[in-house]
Amino acid sequence: MKKIVFVLLVALAFSCGDNKKEQKVETKTETKADKPAFPTSTAEAKDGVIVIEGNDQMKFNKTEIRVKAGEKITLTLKHVGKMEKAVMGHNWALLAAGADVATIGNAAAMEAENDYIPAEYADQILVHTKMIGGGESDTIEFEAPTEPGTYTFMCTFPGHYALMQGKFIVE
Repeated sequence: MKKIVFVLLVALAFSCGDNKKEQKVETKTETKADKPAFPTSTAEAKDGVIVIEGNDQMKFNKTEIRVKAGEKITLTLKHVGKMEKAVMGHNWALLAAGADVATIGNAAAMEAENDYIPAEYADQILVHTKMIGGGESDTIEFEAPTEPGTYTFMCTFPGHYALMQGKFIVE
């Protein structure tokens, strides 16, 4: 009886596989999505004019903007991608000092009817462009905060704040 059980176990072991070891082959192919569409940089307002671009890879081309306290700013946001506003919309929102990006970003996700600007945090958003899609642009004029410091700018489209944010430095 013990021999029959042993033979059955051996037969079962051999029938469960062909004893080949799996080989994992990793290949890395570089795609356009792996490369940033443009490098990010710092912008200084020249005569109060700033142009910032957003793309289909959820990136702003500027991660830092420097302005003078109280300076009149004309900011143009250009969406250089091709995707529609409903899929890959972008805006540019300047937050008050100390505002929490994640809290505002998460609240914004529930505000589609309000262009993803959360009403409950309206007092923490100093200024913003409208939401735009690929090929569109929007220009706003505002005065930079009079209090020197580092403020945050972000895109409030759902989930974009994680990648689309930067520093707005008032000197």
